[in-house]
Amino acid sequence: MTTNKNPIHYRPTDNPFAMAVTNNTMILRRELLTRIVKLLHAGRLEEEIDRIPYEMRPKGYEEVSRCCIYKDRAILKYRAMGILGFGIEEEEDEMTPLAEYVRRAFDRKEISENPLTVMTDACSACVKVNYVVTNMCRGCVARPCEVNCNKGAIHFANGQAHIDPTRCVNCGQCMKNCPFHAIVYIPVPCEESCPVGAISKDEHGKEHIDPAKCIYCGRCLSACPFGAVVEKSHLIELFKSFQSEKPTVALVAPAVAGQFKTSLANIIGAIRKLGFDDVIEVAKGADVTTANEAAELAEKVLDGDQDFMTTSCCPSYYMLAHKHMPEIVPYVSHTRSPMYYTAEIARKQYPDATLVFIGPCVAKRKEAYADPNVDLMLSFEELGTMLVAMGVDIFADSKTALDGEILASSRGYAASEGVMSAVAGALSAKEREQIRPIVINGIDKQTIREIRGYAKSCPGNMVEVMACEGGCVNGCNVIANPKIATRQVKELAKEQPETK
Repeated sequence: MTTNKNPIHYRPTDNPFAMAVTNNTMILRRELLTRIVKLLHAGRLEEEIDRIPYEMRPKGYEEVSRCCIYKDRAILKYRAMGILGFGIEEEEDEMTPLAEYVRRAFDRKEISENPLTVMTDACSACVKVNYVVTNMCRGCVARPCEVNCNKGAIHFANGQAHIDPTRCVNCGQCMKNCPFHAIVYIPVPCEESCPVGAISKDEHGKEHIDPAKCIYCGRCLSACPFGAVVEKSHLIELFKSFQSEKPTVALVAPAVAGQFKTSLANIIGAIRKLGFDDVIEVAKGADVTTANEAAELAEKVLDGDQDFMTTSCCPSYYMLAHKHMPEIVPYVSHTRSPMYYTAEIARKQYPDATLVFIGPCVAKRKEAYADPNVDLMLSFEELGTMLVAMGVDIFADSKTALDGEILASSRGYAASEGVMSAVAGALSAKEREQIRPIVINGIDKQTIREIRGYAKSCPGNMVEVMACEGGCVNGCNVIANPKIATRQVKELAKEQPETK
């Protein structure tokens, strides 16, 4: 099996749900989300939202995040626009108050197709000079950095090495050969994290996202140290649905089982208390995905002439194949995702309901927009802040009974190898013996090259691809330590014995 491991470290917070936090931009985003949800729940959002930037950065506040308190307040306003569902590029007059955007949001008839927007005022326009000589340079006689540079990009002045950016091709030979480690690599974090080159600078040096290239993996959202990449929320539409006469039904992704230190039954019960009329596990649709994908694998690969087949339930990978790897598309399973099948089931049961998918990543928000049966998407991060803001005790016994018809393996889809295990379990013993599995555990530039190579020669015949390392438990919108979440999900997937 092919794995791609990169350890991730988290530090604890005071949040009662122990939300995983890796940087201060997450703390700011979640505080702002919580404040907005509190006002939405209390029915005071329009009246009080313009005070939020001033309350979070009051007069005399000393620990500003940017150059001054006024810049902090401006950025908080733009981030609030994203939570209200607006792209920063939609601003026509910077004097327009947030209250006006609230009114527009409640009058809005359609949600945005593109879930990401870049706050240009927050973007620091990181200079794209990847290799830099630090003051640790000793100006040594050997000068291996200069000798090993084939482009003549390094020269010495006043006993120090200097890199000419007009000649440098970022090969890294200078850094590799410096005996004092005086040359360092400085990336542009958002561009460096994007596996498909979808984010780049415009003519003003600010980053922008090309929707034609973007696979909505959310790497830039997590990587930007200035929090300049913002996800547009559907919170306003959700609360509009709560206030309407139509039922509001939650479709909850299997990864939710690892997000809180309590039982899945309690989690589902707590979600219902937020205002949902019903909560349906997306693992129910995963049962259909498993059956269909197992039948497709048997027909096309095990009993047919196709060399291999890849999974199709990760929307980031699905978009990657169709936008960037046309040679792989014929090998991608035609089976739809668990969300798709669950939404079909829910729509038959609730024809007039607002169906809200609750999931771990930006890519699922994009998929939800394209799904004819899904109306809105709520991220795990938004779910966590709603539980906090609305005072729902997720640890209280909800006395909710889980759907006993759902296969345990379907609840394990959220962890890497979960789909592979479920599909293998749906095959006969003879068919299982024929499987040569490959697991792509996270999409990056290296694994993209690897997958491309499978079109010519694949060492396996079934390939599971997850965009996030570890699977959906490590999506860009999760709120729990992925290691803990993985353990909880896998334990749940073992609770129900299955036979074939």
